[in-house]
Amino acid sequence: MKKDNRRSFFKEAGLGLVTFSVVQSPVSNFWSSVKPAPALFFTNGFKIAEVSSTGAIIWTRLCAQEKPNPVRHQRIEKVFRHPIDFDENMPIDQMDGTVRATGGLVRATLKSGKKTFKSAWVSAVEENDYTVKIPFDKLSPATSYQLTLEAKASEKGDVVTTTGTFSTAPEQNKQETIHLTTSTCQYFWSFDDQERGFKTYDSMRRMNPDFFIHTGDYVYYDKPGPFAKNIEKARHKWHAMDGWPALVNFFQNTPIYMLKDDHDLLSDDVNPNTPSYGQLTYLDGLNLSHQNVPLRDKPYRTIRWGKDIQIWMVEGREYRSPNDIPDSKDKTIWGNTQKQWFQETVAASDATFKILFSPTPVVGPDREKKIDNHANEAFETEGRWLRNYLSKQKNMYVVNGDRHWQYVSVDAETGVTEFGSGPVSDYHAQGWSPDEVRPEHKFLRVKGGFLGIKVERVGGNPGITFTHYDVDGKPVHEEKRNA
Repeated sequence: MKKDNRRSFFKEAGLGLVTFSVVQSPVSNFWSSVKPAPALFFTNGFKIAEVSSTGAIIWTRLCAQEKPNPVRHQRIEKVFRHPIDFDENMPIDQMDGTVRATGGLVRATLKSGKKTFKSAWVSAVEENDYTVKIPFDKLSPATSYQLTLEAKASEKGDVVTTTGTFSTAPEQNKQETIHLTTSTCQYFWSFDDQERGFKTYDSMRRMNPDFFIHTGDYVYYDKPGPFAKNIEKARHKWHAMDGWPALVNFFQNTPIYMLKDDHDLLSDDVNPNTPSYGQLTYLDGLNLSHQNVPLRDKPYRTIRWGKDIQIWMVEGREYRSPNDIPDSKDKTIWGNTQKQWFQETVAASDATFKILFSPTPVVGPDREKKIDNHANEAFETEGRWLRNYLSKQKNMYVVNGDRHWQYVSVDAETGVTEFGSGPVSDYHAQGWSPDEVRPEHKFLRVKGGFLGIKVERVGGNPGITFTHYDVDGKPVHEEKRNA
């Protein structure tokens, strides 16, 4: 069965929804002996992450309530839509969006045709916030898999299941049409759908992309509702975000790769020397990221999807110099080890198109007062080196997160093209005037939405299309490039 047909089948059949197994006694004694369903739920859904041609990681969290706490607070009618009269000191169990967790055992099974891969039962424990990560290897390239997740409270407990589907990447010598989506910057209170959360995720789900890349600021520790100034409140931010139905449904059938940025690590413009945010330390932020962002190894990595596209995802917070020191050849965002890795892996690649996914801008333009990224004067030396390096690569582009507006820009000095996806919702769009169109801009829109990227061959000739969409999935700008 082709991937699209397989996904459509499972969606129409409702197999992505949580189901419960009930063991029935003989009919004569049925009503007196039926056991109540266990209080285990996949309310935070699951993520199919770091998919390659031969592997994947399954992430989930065991929950103790079927639905998140409802949104009770009204919001201010300004950017970000902060909640009104939110009591930062209320018990977390009473907060909007809370999803309580519970311990238990989780098992994942992957099936494709006659092949079945089944994990051992893995414990969901308090130390890891009841999250589990289950890796799979030795999968087949370009193959659709049905995922079944099972959970039980104890060895002999009743089992709760949920299902999804995904496809592995094609081998690097295979010519395949690839469609991916990407977005950035989402704050719980910037939701634009009272019931489902974010329209962008439902719009992307209808497009059925091969995979999705989130370029950072998945949550915002340093915004109210609550301010995440301790570990418990920081964890709540992840629970509430992952509880939105639009995200749960999207990730049931779409693999994800996640980058992190400042707001989902600690606070604005963070570096390893940043002091604690309340009681939350930099190391706390790293540990929470490891619990919620499925990775196999280092936070910087490269993935290959067939002959025509390779992607580099870089880390911009763990290895950087302080923002406010003078610029020099030694001042860095990436660190020397990551820079060396990047150059070596790019040189070794024979992919037709290459894309650097950066949590922060490389080209910009950005606001003059900012001192946090490669488009700023504060990191001009490394920024100029990187843009010069990228300009020497054939068919290589930049996609960035962090900026709260959509744009396409071309660096005047090197010709490097950068695509800013924009934030997940219109309520999060700000920071740049829509009237300030600079010479670098080929497109500018101070609204939310997402970016779609499609690589395909027409008449044997490879091409790549970058399309900006609004939150409802309507195209607002398109750029086509041939190899």
